[in-house]
Amino acid sequence: MKNTPRFAIIGFGEVGQILAQDLLSGGCEPAGVFDIKFGDPDSIPSRAATSPWRRSADHRDAVKGAQLVISAVTAEQGLQAAEATAQGIEPGAFYVDINSVSPGIKRLSAEAINAAGGRYVEAAVMTAVPPHRIKSPMLLGGPHAHAFLEMAAPLGFNAKVYSTEYGKASAVKMCRSVMIKGMEALITESMLTARRWGVEDDVLASLGETLPVPDWEAFARYMLTRSLQHGKRRAEEMREVARTVQEAHIAPLMSASIAERQDLAAKLGQGVDLKADLDGILDALLAKLPA
Repeated sequence: MKNTPRFAIIGFGEVGQILAQDLLSGGCEPAGVFDIKFGDPDSIPSRAATSPWRRSADHRDAVKGAQLVISAVTAEQGLQAAEATAQGIEPGAFYVDINSVSPGIKRLSAEAINAAGGRYVEAAVMTAVPPHRIKSPMLLGGPHAHAFLEMAAPLGFNAKVYSTEYGKASAVKMCRSVMIKGMEALITESMLTARRWGVEDDVLASLGETLPVPDWEAFARYMLTRSLQHGKRRAEEMREVARTVQEAHIAPLMSASIAERQDLAAKLGQGVDLKADLDGILDALLAKLPA
């Protein structure tokens, strides 16, 4: 297999576009790209799928002739994307699943791809992709992870094999998300309530004395705006986190609630100036809530 494989992207949103651009810059030839939103001419994927990208009619068309397929769809579409792609994946092609789904869903996706002759690679992306792009740290999983890493490293991927067993790498990411997305949800609820009662300064001061964060106001603003900006996607991921918790036979009490708070943040965040200071953002959100 060539060191610069022909590649296909399933899910041509922000992350899919970034990885496609970096692979193209690395000398790889694009086979095709597909997104279920291609039917909507006003969607971001549709507007982005112009030359040099070949906008494909479906999953099967996108992966025709590709030795590397990257799946970067929404969490709720992870398994469906794998099953649809399996119908056309080339023998021996790598299918790298970077979606934020539960270990159980990763295993079902692996079954579909491997049964069709592809090589499924579980990939857990451990940070936000836009700042680091293709160099975002990834944990790889499954029996084909080492073989993929031989291809991936020269292309600029910052990946390491975590386990040859499917599910372990995703479990790391999902358990991490309970904390990261949970902190966003907790800070949102705490700060909105504190602002409504007029005690936010004292709450922040107390947090600074208790938890070693250099600037709690800046930290709270950052966590709050991340939730407002990406709440819909985070809520979808947290539902997969809840599934992960359930797969471990633990009640997902916190994860389910975090998903609800993230969903609400996405709705409240529409039209809010995210460049405002913390007080301004809180006041804008409170104006949308019952007094």
